[in-house]
Amino acid sequence: MNHDRLSNAIELIDRANAEDPHHEVWQGQAHPKEWLYARHMSRWLEKLDPAPSEARQLAARGQHIRRWTVPREDYPEGREGYLRWRKFLYRFHAEQVASIMAEVGYDGDTIAAVKRMVGKEGIKRDDDVQLIEDVACLVFLEQYFPAFAKKYDEDKLVDIVRKTWKKMSEAGHHAALALDLPEDLKPLVAKALQSPGD
Repeated sequence: MNHDRLSNAIELIDRANAEDPHHEVWQGQAHPKEWLYARHMSRWLEKLDPAPSEARQLAARGQHIRRWTVPREDYPEGREGYLRWRKFLYRFHAEQVASIMAEVGYDGDTIAAVKRMVGKEGIKRDDDVQLIEDVACLVFLEQYFPAFAKKYDEDKLVDIVRKTWKKMSEAGHHAALALDLPEDLKPLVAKALQSPGD
């Protein structure tokens, strides 16, 4: 493992995400939103894989790089517009991380592997891609789902949990079931998992 190359790439990813004008509070301190999200991703990656490869570390750290520059509002309302936005973001984030990796000297094969992970190419088929998807789902459930729960009714929340669950592996499910979610959300999650959907 080339620690200098890895640390340089992570520093550049963090520097890019530190430019996010939106902030969130974590442990009593405000941080740029995507800068903080990247750290949640790295933290969960190390929980699921205590000795992750450089490619996995970079894919986790760069999962949402510069996301605020592509706002949802730039796309039409509704599911079709949402899916177009997400599809563009997968390519956008992958290219952003690839550019940084090339800048610090990564080889083409490693760059391609990270692009697959960030671009979500091979969920349920590629172990690396699936791991990063599990990490992203766990970050969502732990850090963002409680806030979502305040905005939507029960049916919508059950649907969100089912769709999230469907994207995860068995290892991801095991980690999700161990999350310390707010008490009022536990029955809702249990209801969602009684009938996971199609």
